[in-house]
Amino acid sequence: MPDIVDDFANDRLNELQGHWMPFTANRDFKAEPRFIVRAEGMYYWSRAGHRVLDAASGLFCCAAGHGRREIAEAVSRQLLEMDYAPHFQFGHPSSFALAGRLAQLLPGDLDHLFFCNSGSEAIDTALKIAMAYHRARGEGGRQRFVSRERAYHGVNIGGTSLSGILRNREAFGAVMPGVVHLRHTWSATDRFVRGQPGNGAELAEDLQRFVDLYGGATIAACFVEPIAGSTGVLVPPKGYLERLRRICDAHGILLVFDEVICGFGRTGAPFAADSFAVMPDMITMAKALTNGAQPMGAVAVRDGIYRALTDGAPAHAIELFHGYTFSAHPAACAAALATLDIYAREDLVARAARLSGPFLDRVFSLADLPIVTDVRGYGMLAAFDLDPGGAPGARGYAALKRLFEAGLLLKWTGDTGILAPALIAEETHLDEMIERLRDGLAAI
Repeated sequence: MPDIVDDFANDRLNELQGHWMPFTANRDFKAEPRFIVRAEGMYYWSRAGHRVLDAASGLFCCAAGHGRREIAEAVSRQLLEMDYAPHFQFGHPSSFALAGRLAQLLPGDLDHLFFCNSGSEAIDTALKIAMAYHRARGEGGRQRFVSRERAYHGVNIGGTSLSGILRNREAFGAVMPGVVHLRHTWSATDRFVRGQPGNGAELAEDLQRFVDLYGGATIAACFVEPIAGSTGVLVPPKGYLERLRRICDAHGILLVFDEVICGFGRTGAPFAADSFAVMPDMITMAKALTNGAQPMGAVAVRDGIYRALTDGAPAHAIELFHGYTFSAHPAACAAALATLDIYAREDLVARAARLSGPFLDRVFSLADLPIVTDVRGYGMLAAFDLDPGGAPGARGYAALKRLFEAGLLLKWTGDTGILAPALIAEETHLDEMIERLRDGLAAI
């Protein structure tokens, strides 16, 4: 264990100042740190030695549970064989093997994978692919993008521009121009609806309004999370995604699904595109791609997009001037291949589909708590809202700290708690999750 943790125990608080932590109240954390020091299966262990049930799969990453030796050993073997190889004009076999495996798992003809290092990079990659694709087809005037309120698409400039969460945008000015936002799909009339709400499909007509206002020939792509995850699990109304697809088809607009959270079994199918039977033109992914063991993201692209760029370029020319030093890093590819092996061997997608009913039963049982004002969920992803009671977010932050002390970790966005347990969970883990939630929320 690093000395810094022991030093803190000796009140050497200044030793903690070096790390500027992401999406964290740094001053508050460093006054009372919540250190996690070990993980295995469904659990973390705190510095004090307390076992903490992980009800969020880390950060939606560890769908196969923690401490998978198969992944660690695959990464170790790869690093000992070859630690790094450039992908600019060179390659290594495992990235091609991984692309082939993913193409088999993905729906339709999403057969081409561009690798990066995170969901944020995947979004910015998809933005650039969309612009390059339209330019290659002689429609370079398509420079406008459509996203949605209450959307989260990462933290790079492109993703920040697409995102529709005020606090993620307000400090950064106009960021990328030419982005407009659909209305979000949550409605107070649909509180405590399990699965897809029956109302709200007409909200997709916002896209048609933008076509009418700006001209369809100016819009490159529409980016949506099939289920808006980090903002609080907003499940799409019935018919909503289908309408978006029809409007995109009518006006030559690309439809991009951000499946960084939804992908790899979370919805009870390989991807949410499968669950909702709507075919996008691109899918972005990350997180569970490597079970959180290595940083990696990817963009899956339909064959026609790939062909327009590669077949239309001059011989020996680079077709897309984009990429990252660590694109398709050998260790990340090894982790992803080992992760896909686990998903297949343990049939975790089918397991998620079976476990969804018991999971949602338990989460929706929280509706009887006076402090809970809404519950939503689909597959193995759910959220509940707390009555703020005072300053927005204060009650959620108090719940985060109290629940961690009580042995439960979940994802919080303001006063919304988000649950996404690993797909290896047993019903006993779900019982423990709800018991600790009830006890913790009763004390808030």
